[in-house]
Amino acid sequence: MESKSRISAFGTQLIEIHDWLREQLARLRADVDAGVAQPRKLQAHCLTFCAALTKHHTGEDAGVFPVLAQRFPELKPVVDELVRDHEIITVMLNRLEDVDFTDRPNALREINGVEAIMESHFTFEERKIVDALNSMEFPVR
Repeated sequence: MESKSRISAFGTQLIEIHDWLREQLARLRADVDAGVAQPRKLQAHCLTFCAALTKHHTGEDAGVFPVLAQRFPELKPVVDELVRDHEIITVMLNRLEDVDFTDRPNALREINGVEAIMESHFTFEERKIVDALNSMEFPVR
């Protein structure tokens, strides 16, 4: 029996998390576009989305990325770029959290900005590190 068990396809799980976050942002956009949701509901949904994305990136920065850079030194520049993206996304999420959802054009501009950087970041991350993540073994707690 092995002392470590492999977490099944950690990179694939990363893509699933990204897809869920994409869906959450799409739902927020749809609610803003439709103009049917109350601003308080939109703000609550926004805060939930922002918190989930922040938690995801914080976990990567503190846990997965240092291990990945150590195990695959050639990915260190990629990891550094992903961390820089996280800093930019944090600034954009802070702006989104402060958005006045009664101002639909401005709310949609902020959502568009987050969506653009998030999609670029997720696509880059998935292309560059998923295979490495899927090849790694992590201890199961």
